[in-house]
Amino acid sequence: MTMKLKAKIAGPKVHDVGYRVFLLKNAMNLALPGLSTYNWEENGQQEVIVLVGGDEARITAFLQVIKKNKPELAEVSNVTFEDYDGDVGRISEVAMFCTFVQMDKAIPLLLDIRDDIKAVRKTTDETLGEIKAVRKTTDETLGEIKAVRKNTNMIPQISDDIKAVRKNADTIPQVLEEIKGMREDIQPGYALQFGQVQADVRAMKERLGT
Repeated sequence: MTMKLKAKIAGPKVHDVGYRVFLLKNAMNLALPGLSTYNWEENGQQEVIVLVGGDEARITAFLQVIKKNKPELAEVSNVTFEDYDGDVGRISEVAMFCTFVQMDKAIPLLLDIRDDIKAVRKTTDETLGEIKAVRKTTDETLGEIKAVRKNTNMIPQISDDIKAVRKNADTIPQVLEEIKGMREDIQPGYALQFGQVQADVRAMKERLGT
């Protein structure tokens, strides 16, 4: 037996939560031939109006589904039903309408995503430039490290040179002592020679009668 029914879903949040898509999905699951849905508002409260047409068994099953279930973000106060004898659209028309609505909502989001991708691409290019600069600096730093390492490798040789100098420095007191000894050895002989020279000079003066 074919019948028609009107359902009214009311609550503080039943618009813009995917309610019509939810109703369409469940109507298609039950193969209901007739379905119309639209948003409404009455006394400051949001409503979704549902018109269904089909055999009694399918409509009864559909009503049970929408009484017990709702979209995740929806806030429903009550669901009421009443007889209806007006026109009910074909479910395919609702499917097309829902598709258009979803596309209308998606286009601004897609445009935002496009702009975000452009911004990310620009940031990525800048980041790549910074990475290249860091890589160049890193290469220069590695070159400096290699130069420092090369100089560091000379430290053992420098250390050996310092040890040799220190060893020679340790002999300085001994050399000084030797010089002092030589001076002491030279001084007595030098004094004798100087005395002899003085005596020879006096003898020559006496011979010359001066």
